[in-house]
Amino acid sequence: MIKGLAITPPILGRISIGRMIEKNGKRLPEKDDQFTITSQIQSKEGWVKHPLDDQLRANTPNQKLRSIPVRMIFNDPDLNLRAEYTLFDRQTGRPVCVGNGETCQRLTNQGVEQLPCPSPDLCPLAQGGHCKPYGRLHVNLDESDEFGTFIFRTTGFNSIRTLTARLNYYHAASNGLLSCLPLQLILRGKSTTQSYRQPVYYVDLTLREGISLNEAIIQAKQIDEQSKQAGFYQEAVDFTARKGFGNGRMDVDMEEGLDVVEEFYQPVEGQQIEETQPEFNIQQGLKGSVTALN
Repeated sequence: MIKGLAITPPILGRISIGRMIEKNGKRLPEKDDQFTITSQIQSKEGWVKHPLDDQLRANTPNQKLRSIPVRMIFNDPDLNLRAEYTLFDRQTGRPVCVGNGETCQRLTNQGVEQLPCPSPDLCPLAQGGHCKPYGRLHVNLDESDEFGTFIFRTTGFNSIRTLTARLNYYHAASNGLLSCLPLQLILRGKSTTQSYRQPVYYVDLTLREGISLNEAIIQAKQIDEQSKQAGFYQEAVDFTARKGFGNGRMDVDMEEGLDVVEEFYQPVEGQQIEETQPEFNIQQGLKGSVTALN
């Protein structure tokens, strides 16, 4: 294994809220109130949609994709969702500083150093909003490729906080069988003072529709038992993934960093895709503030 290179789950495509558009000669994020599943190929019009996008969208109201059935590939919540405070060099996409609120790995003239991380509000280097929480959620959408993942990237506090809570709660409730639970990503709306009471959107993780927690746990136990009888060793998969993540000082490469900077770290005239408000009538907004969008 090459030292210094983080080994992350294989990525088959991306899950996003919105898309990039060309405006006045600049590439800017266009906000939306639905998911889009794309491949890893870009055309002049943007990211090419993955075939799964049309398959899932076909049976949704108004062709709006607001829920996606998913499976976690790891039992450990922290392996499925990687989230840290991250400061990117906006020119190169290189991560300059990555921290967890206690310690950080920072790129200096002496190399990568471990330093205290006081969080963005208290860090002199982070002033100006350049350092944000950056989360990457890996999920499986196609059972024909058990370790292939689709990645959802976000710098939104609401999504990161909610996904972290859900993953840990489901892990605890199922006695560690998180990878065996039938789950789904859903889009939720809420209104805040910062959004001037307009709806903002974030991602949540729930059990699939029509399945209670008790039923899901029974299913998870059955799947776990069948996997063990077949010789599948989930603990070893988690161990290997943990070792792979730990092999690199920072698990964000420059190519990914450039995509993240373009999508989430726009200048003032740009707008973040996630947790912004597209045009939406008040009835839909009120409903979305307390329930999943339909």
